[in-house]
Amino acid sequence: MGKSTAEIIRKYLMETKREGITDLLDYMNEIGFLTAPCSGGNHLCKEGGLAEHSVNVLMTAEKMGVALYGGEKYNEIHDSIAIAALLHDLGKCGQFGKSEYVPNILKDGKQSETKPYKRNTELLNVPHEIRSVAIATMFIDLTEEEQHAILYHNGLYGTLKYEIQGNETPLYMLIHWADMWASRVIEKEEKKNG
Repeated sequence: MGKSTAEIIRKYLMETKREGITDLLDYMNEIGFLTAPCSGGNHLCKEGGLAEHSVNVLMTAEKMGVALYGGEKYNEIHDSIAIAALLHDLGKCGQFGKSEYVPNILKDGKQSETKPYKRNTELLNVPHEIRSVAIATMFIDLTEEEQHAILYHNGLYGTLKYEIQGNETPLYMLIHWADMWASRVIEKEEKKNG
């Protein structure tokens, strides 16, 4: 039997041996990282979707990293891959005691099937990429490369798209491509196949 999503997240983050990582893991559990949806109506818009997506990004980034760098060179950035992949969407949990996504209840009192969640209007519209870095750095130090990869992981699809052009780094590109592959291929196929 394989490891659960929670066990994979814990294992990879603990292996980084970052000071404060245990406190961060506790906080992630407290703010609902393991149960939050990943989106309102797109990829993994279901309970636990955020954690599942984060693991999908991690596994994809590892495969891409080994393929592009080779095993020995990849091992040098392994911890940064784990940190950036697993924390890139941490801000989707919300902040200040307010969830990013709330159930999308229709007029008939039922939750929408096509878009089960919507953005929480009680939470100010700070991009989740910025929230991700803000939350993570409350507990652990991020390297400049890790901050960069998390902030810009949505590339040209994010609100910070104009700042990334010409400032791409290998870590950023691996996280961006893995995020796109996970959300547009792996999770789209999963949704299509039920």
